[in-house]
Amino acid sequence: MADLRKDPVTGRWVIVSADRQKRPSDFNLAAPTMLGREQCPFCPGQESLTPPEILAYRHASAPNGPGWDLRVVPNRFPALHVEGTLDPQGDGMFDRMNGIGAHEVIIETPDHEKSLATMDAREVGRLLGAFRERIVDLKRDFRLKYMLVFKNHGAGAGATLSHPHSQLIALPIVPDFVREQIDGARRHFENKQRCVYCDILHQELSDGRRVIEDYGDVVAIAPYAPRFAFETWLLPKRHGSRFEDAQAEYPSLARALTSVLARIDRALERPPFNLIIYTAPSDQDLRDEWHWHVEITPKIQRVAGFEWGTGFYINPVSPEEAAEALRAVKL
Repeated sequence: MADLRKDPVTGRWVIVSADRQKRPSDFNLAAPTMLGREQCPFCPGQESLTPPEILAYRHASAPNGPGWDLRVVPNRFPALHVEGTLDPQGDGMFDRMNGIGAHEVIIETPDHEKSLATMDAREVGRLLGAFRERIVDLKRDFRLKYMLVFKNHGAGAGATLSHPHSQLIALPIVPDFVREQIDGARRHFENKQRCVYCDILHQELSDGRRVIEDYGDVVAIAPYAPRFAFETWLLPKRHGSRFEDAQAEYPSLARALTSVLARIDRALERPPFNLIIYTAPSDQDLRDEWHWHVEITPKIQRVAGFEWGTGFYINPVSPEEAAEALRAVKL
């Protein structure tokens, strides 16, 4: 069973998960080996190498066998477990609770060689629908407060398998980083009675220098103060706090994802990247203050001692330069 432990100085919670130690690459500082089709547990015909599927989009085929377009399975090495109770308790001066949650893998396509940048909008739309379906289902568990959908693409971004896949972790607490963003958005709303992300959209669309492309219902921008080179945000024009309630925006978001990632691939020679969908916590009503969105961070620079020691980030590429470079890519 994993533990959730609270740092007494910062109040930050961390997951201490013994199950994750079973991953053979955890303590290997070299890049993990990316398996080919023959050994890949996510390829059709290898379904027995994954836990039984939770969700699948199939062609009238039997569960846990070939004939699927998308599968969702529990992570074999989960950071958290659904079974059990939170059981918060003191440990001397420290605080801990059981590591209750869910950790799922979304296998995005049966094609081992595809990527999110090379999928068509229909395939990406199907993936977004699967994210929504799993979030809605997990929200029924009152213990789970925050659903984080993320994608690690490439060894440099933390992926241990190259077959296209994303992950969903459902947490019993709201992560500090998300809470800090929500607190900032709430302060802006209290001061101005406006959503900060709506204000950002208005400013960026008026200015234009940091807009990468307008996809109708979703706009891709280089944020004004990016932590990393070529960091990109996808912001829906219509205000809404929850990704899972924004089905009307999925077609535009699908186009934005394929286009932006194709631009990043061509401009930066297919870098590893992290992709995160930020939605409102399941137990909070943030319909006015919060604005769901997607953040994409290419991994083309290292985070070193200064960043870890101060929380400041040094970005060698201005967002204006990054947006101009991505706009210039011919698709």
